[in-house]
Amino acid sequence: MRVALLSGVLLSVTAAANPHLDAIRAARAADVKQLLAAAGLPSPIDTVYLRAFKHEKVVELWAGTRGAPLVLVKSYPVCAASGGLGPKRREGDLQVPEGLYEVPEFNPGSNFHLSMKVSYPNASDRQRSDPRRPGGLIYLHGSCASIGCIAIEDGPIEEVYLIAHDAKTRPIRFDIFPARLSADWLRQQADAEHAALWRELEPAFTSFEQTRRPAAFSVGPKGEYRVRPPKAPK
Repeated sequence: MRVALLSGVLLSVTAAANPHLDAIRAARAADVKQLLAAAGLPSPIDTVYLRAFKHEKVVELWAGTRGAPLVLVKSYPVCAASGGLGPKRREGDLQVPEGLYEVPEFNPGSNFHLSMKVSYPNASDRQRSDPRRPGGLIYLHGSCASIGCIAIEDGPIEEVYLIAHDAKTRPIRFDIFPARLSADWLRQQADAEHAALWRELEPAFTSFEQTRRPAAFSVGPKGEYRVRPPKAPK
């Protein structure tokens, strides 16, 4: 069970039914149901939230019922990575994006077993990345190889894909952080090239740590993330 960071050619699938996915679902349905049950959750689940940490090399799968605090279902460790800390800013830079994203597409016919698209470039990236060639086709997928996407081995991607695909709430949020943005880590990175971006993302990390709900946010005119403070409990 390993996770890596990759971009590559992925097959388009237009058919509503997919024999590859059907076979995976038949083989893994009981495992997925058991995984959710161990977290005290029903299957299918209402809400899924994904977050990745590049420094710690881990992807986390959170889930829960709509409006309630989410539960950590499972963490998947990284096996390989391309690029380094810092956001993706142009095509071919081999960087994994950093920011607050969604999963707009599921591809059961991926060349990398299964894949879930990351919504890069988002509104922030379009302001800050190369205007002509920002890059794209960033996915969470299997096969544990990396040239810019986030890849986990085939068994783990089957779990994540099936749980997320069957979740009732859309869109599915997927936040990608450089690290767990503690005050100590940010102090250590105060002079880093991308420290300003990381300070923008810190409220989203901290809000989720406090509430177990993904933080609401907007994007300013220069591409800056504006994270809304969590609502005070009633």
